[in-house]
Amino acid sequence: MHHSTSSPDSSQSGIPQGKHLHQISRTFAGTSRSRRRNGMSPLPRLYAIADASFGDPVQLAEALFDGGARLVQVRNKFASSLELLDQVERILKRAPSDARVIVNDRADVARIAGAAGVHLGQDDLNPADARRVLGAGRILGYSTHNLDQAEAADGLPADYIAAGPVFPTSTKLNADPVLGLEKLAAICRIVHKPVVAVGGIKLENVRDVLQAGAHSVAVIRDLLDSSDVAARAREWVKHVNAE
Repeated sequence: MHHSTSSPDSSQSGIPQGKHLHQISRTFAGTSRSRRRNGMSPLPRLYAIADASFGDPVQLAEALFDGGARLVQVRNKFASSLELLDQVERILKRAPSDARVIVNDRADVARIAGAAGVHLGQDDLNPADARRVLGAGRILGYSTHNLDQAEAADGLPADYIAAGPVFPTSTKLNADPVLGLEKLAAICRIVHKPVVAVGGIKLENVRDVLQAGAHSVAVIRDLLDSSDVAARAREWVKHVNAE
């Protein structure tokens, strides 16, 4: 969810050099495809992330859905605009009717594909600008990494705040300083938006994270680094829903 990974510059940001949003083969017109997966019902406990660094996001998302995940973020930092759009649209076709798909970074792709929303990092579009692209009625999440950022985000047009990394994580290069449970709890106390905890969260420590006040937990490695992602997702869904 955080993008401290050396992110591509504008020539790699998903829009090929010399291209503009209107040159993507689809336009915002016809985004009535926003359909069933939009809406602001509460986030599920498990916020699963289909990260391309662990394999094909389409296959990963399908396995996560098979395992019972009902919110999946599609994270592919180095796909072109058209590649990412194609992946998101394929995932939406495979998603159960009660599932929601969030796109990492790209409000334009989320809107064109008809995804449920977008997740932004500190270096992405300002949430107010992203909301203009995304439109009303879709989910907008925003990453924060300390108390000051979380307090500031509470006043922005975001629907939830991600806070982390809670624990050390090897998923992100150049990760922000670890928050720990005490700072996570402080963030959960002061903000009014739902908090999605992220970073180093495993089945072994998820109870502590939820007890600190997190509404949901975002998980990458502990879900995807498995020979059977669907089975691992089932284990996670059962575990967090029992808390």
